[in-house]
Amino acid sequence: MKATDIDQIIARELGVRREQVAKAIELLDDGNTVPFIARYRKEATGALEDEQLRTLAERLAYLRGLVKRQEDICASIESQGKMTPELQAAIDKTTKLQELEDLYLPYKQKRRTRAQMAREKGLQPLADAMMAQKATQGTALAYAEQFLADARSAASSNEDTTTFAVPDDLTAEDALAGARDILAEVVSEDAKLRQQLRKTLWQTGTLKTELIETKDGKQPEDAQTFLMYADYEEPIRTLPSHRVLAINRGEKKGCLRVKVNFDHEAAVDKMFAHVFRHKCIFTDEIRAALTDGENRLLFPALEREVRTQLTENAEAQAIHVFGVNLRQLLLQAPLGGHVVMGLDPGYRTGCKMAVVDATGRVVAHGVLQVTKSDAEREASAQTVLSLIKKHHVTLLSIGNGTASYETEQFAANLIADHHLTDVHYLITNEAGASVYSASKLAKEELPDYDVTIRGAVSIARRVQDPLAELVKIDPQAIGVGQYQHDVNQKALAEALDAVIEAAVNHVGVDLNTASPALLSHIAGITAATAKNIVAWRDANGRFDGRRQLLKVPRLGPAAFTQCAGFLRIHGGATPLDDTPVHPESYGLAEKLLTKLGFSLDDLNNKDDLAMLAAKRKLLSPEKEAALAKELDAGLPTVHDILDALVAPGRDPREDLPAPLTRQAIVKLSDIQPGTILRGTVRNITDFGAFVDIGIKTAGLIHISQMANHRIKHPLDVLSVGDILNVKVLSVDEERGRIGLTLKDVPQDGASLAAPQQKRTSENAPRPRQNHRNHHHRKEARA
Repeated sequence: MKATDIDQIIARELGVRREQVAKAIELLDDGNTVPFIARYRKEATGALEDEQLRTLAERLAYLRGLVKRQEDICASIESQGKMTPELQAAIDKTTKLQELEDLYLPYKQKRRTRAQMAREKGLQPLADAMMAQKATQGTALAYAEQFLADARSAASSNEDTTTFAVPDDLTAEDALAGARDILAEVVSEDAKLRQQLRKTLWQTGTLKTELIETKDGKQPEDAQTFLMYADYEEPIRTLPSHRVLAINRGEKKGCLRVKVNFDHEAAVDKMFAHVFRHKCIFTDEIRAALTDGENRLLFPALEREVRTQLTENAEAQAIHVFGVNLRQLLLQAPLGGHVVMGLDPGYRTGCKMAVVDATGRVVAHGVLQVTKSDAEREASAQTVLSLIKKHHVTLLSIGNGTASYETEQFAANLIADHHLTDVHYLITNEAGASVYSASKLAKEELPDYDVTIRGAVSIARRVQDPLAELVKIDPQAIGVGQYQHDVNQKALAEALDAVIEAAVNHVGVDLNTASPALLSHIAGITAATAKNIVAWRDANGRFDGRRQLLKVPRLGPAAFTQCAGFLRIHGGATPLDDTPVHPESYGLAEKLLTKLGFSLDDLNNKDDLAMLAAKRKLLSPEKEAALAKELDAGLPTVHDILDALVAPGRDPREDLPAPLTRQAIVKLSDIQPGTILRGTVRNITDFGAFVDIGIKTAGLIHISQMANHRIKHPLDVLSVGDILNVKVLSVDEERGRIGLTLKDVPQDGASLAAPQQKRTSENAPRPRQNHRNHHHRKEARA
């Protein structure tokens, strides 16, 4: 493969045109970000999407690295004087690093091997004769004895001894053993043979595990966790990723012994068939050499490769699932406009409480005692009632940690006893709240509050705007993946950063209210630049236009081009600043408005905006194409601008179902098999989905219970944040486990087989507009 072939290879893999890939590579090499290219360079790339561009960038880095490795390998082989036209052609043809390393293996500098020591004893010619398989008379031992005699004779007659410098004490048996070592290494390093046996191992090999017992017959401390792997064996080709990671964890903890089982005799037969020409005096020696080579050299290497590949594949899958879950979590609908009381439950130190207004500003805080005496609980109830009335609290956000159940009981009783019809509560995943509350960022944002109160503030704010709050937390602490601590942490961090970047730029951020943590994920803005933006805002007041960004220190024209379209200004100098329209297209946007009979001022008028939206719906693809041609503009850009003009200030998360809130509590003892409950998907793994059904224990929908037909992965039918009806299959109160199913359960018209269709929740409060009161129906519990 040559560097000039890279764009064609990637185009074939992505199923797009070579020209699209070539232009995308050019844009990436020029320093453009993926979100910017995906949104504002659609004409150039043929509308490649964000995910396609990220895959393209990843493959580009891999293939460029492969080309560089090819160059280094060719230089190494040429320096040894061993390059041949056939080898060069084989190297040029490779598109995988493993294939390239297989070709290079015979020429790679190694530590001193048994074959190398045999060569140093002058036994290469004997190995060559063995491999040639021409000698048919006599025996292998006699041939070796004659070989040694000839070598020593040549040495005594002062002939060139470079090749035949055999030690005086070397026996014929030793010579044959050395020749076998050379043959074992040469055949084991044959690139074609390695590829064949690697494929066979993947297709027919199995992974076997067993529990390790200590010398006194006892098992390691964590052995109970891995009991299912006590005597376990499964074909390598069918091992799911979560099982691979579980086995790896058990092995790392010293609980499991893991080995790859393989038909070694069949492998030796394949090796023999690969080198056998005809029967000769060395046939038995050759088979002995190949048996040794398979056992000592080839199989251990292939076993390491297979285990490594299994782990890499499993880690990639785990990272993918984590990324999908994180994106869905970040893009959950915000409950904006609500005054929220955040409750961070606890036993010994009490329940930490913080009230934040609709803008996220802390207006009250304190500590409640809801798990101790009746008197303390009553005093806490009066405190909460007073704050609800004073600050018009409409939502209680309860962390799901220690004492969450008791705090939920407290909240539900309070709502019921005092008929608080406009107050709801919801259980919020508090993962990462403690990490955030002790962070430097939290200290900067909330310097006047104790670390425990900061956690309650985070729990309150993350329901108002999940995206704005969750980006402040290390994504690995959010807990929506599987085995996230067992995967490559660098790869995980890079993947999750990309997910956050894509989510933040998809939604856009308010330039005048966004925190540095949120701004730093906007395309083209670094952490330092984000702080400069906030510093400029603090010193000069709110931004009135996007162009003012150019006044921010260290934010030049290049960074402005990348970030401007993703930053919103509500009530700015032009309504276009509150849309995804890029400043470079403002002129085109005004021309489009004129063509439709409107002006910029009409975007600030509700009635005119409704008329514009109606007119937009009537524009057929043909009319859009005609407009684009008339204005000499790209059709994708025209389409996106038209969509943006009809909804300035629109948050794309508004189309998603709002979080499920409650007013009554459900106990584990109340739940019986067959009960229909309403719940929220909290986490998705390869084997199923965990659903919050209103109690401390999350229920599990196993993948086999998600549909009446076979599905490949839970992500095909469910997303984090989905609100759905589930039926209870089983309840194990002693072990705290609840089995759920979706089979034959009505979903209010929503289709689980089409996850791209947005499901709605009638029972959940919607984001408030202009802080008007909305009435919510009580959640009916079975």
